[in-house]
Amino acid sequence: MKIVKLSLLTLCLTIGLFSCKKDDDSDDVITIEVRDRDEVQEEDILEIETYLANHYYNSSELEAIGDPSSSDLEISALANGETEAPEGHTILWDLLSESNPILTKETKTYANTTYEFYVLKLNAGGGEESPNFSDEVRVNYEGFLLDDDATIFDSAVNPVVFDLTSLIPGWRKVLPLFNTAVSFEDGGDGTVDYMNHGAGVMFIPSGLAYFSNGSTGISTYTPIAFKFDLMNAYVTDHDGDGIPSYLEDLNGDGEFTIADPDDDTVTHDDTDGDFTPNYFDADDDADGIATINELEPKTYTVDTNNGGTEPVLVANREFEISRTEEAGVITINTVTIMDSNNDGVDDYLDGEITINYNSSN
Repeated sequence: MKIVKLSLLTLCLTIGLFSCKKDDDSDDVITIEVRDRDEVQEEDILEIETYLANHYYNSSELEAIGDPSSSDLEISALANGETEAPEGHTILWDLLSESNPILTKETKTYANTTYEFYVLKLNAGGGEESPNFSDEVRVNYEGFLLDDDATIFDSAVNPVVFDLTSLIPGWRKVLPLFNTAVSFEDGGDGTVDYMNHGAGVMFIPSGLAYFSNGSTGISTYTPIAFKFDLMNAYVTDHDGDGIPSYLEDLNGDGEFTIADPDDDTVTHDDTDGDFTPNYFDADDDADGIATINELEPKTYTVDTNNGGTEPVLVANREFEISRTEEAGVITINTVTIMDSNNDGVDDYLDGEITINYNSSN
């Protein structure tokens, strides 16, 4: 498994996707009431379901394409008094059935709240990879409101790469449900054609979006939607410690949280209690030895000139951290997670173990 290292977590790259809000020059302080999340969720899911019941899409046209992109999707509102979609179109709500998995209702927990949301799968994606919640992804997208005008508040015409940990929660919940493209072709003119890539629409409540913060063009407590195309996914290692970030989600909730000094019953992702989650902590157990030095390093040399093939790494325990290629010779450096005393706690999380695998002594 190859890890893409990130030296810095970018928090605010684009307005529409990220949970960052631009400051203005006004001295006025606007107080926003922070409402109960469960109460808001009930309102949001009703608004989303009403939208799905009153909008249709160009189903026949998409079926004829076979490998559609989100840009091929056209969603239209039923006119007043209409109950049926025009010929060749299908009401979105009618896709919700066990026999037709195009539209699915998903349930995830976030901020101690059970959230329901809907995902329209135009194409699940034919590639073998599916992004983890903490990965980087290459996507096209268009964010729009669930209003009569389907107001677009943000979009990207050409594929862009985002770190899912920097996006609103909905992206971390939805993108892992899709696979990447099977392959791609360079068009030679600066464009790339991705074959059989993930494509869909997420209809998410405000609790998985901007909630009480709002954003440019988006009011507080507003459910929203995103069309998107998923091309590639890249496993990240935010702190460069050799452990893929998704494995540093200790409680497995798909989010990174730190210890709460007022509540020691909360399961969190900060082993040494230094208020830095493990995915961003180069010494996870604060034993004075960097995490990467508590992993066993290995180097593989593959001479492709003589028929050499790349090694098969052991799933979930050995990870590629770098590679170089020169004159047909590939050098691959990996690290393997170790539990030297077999106590069920990996060395890099076990403060009682101080083995430095990279030490020459």
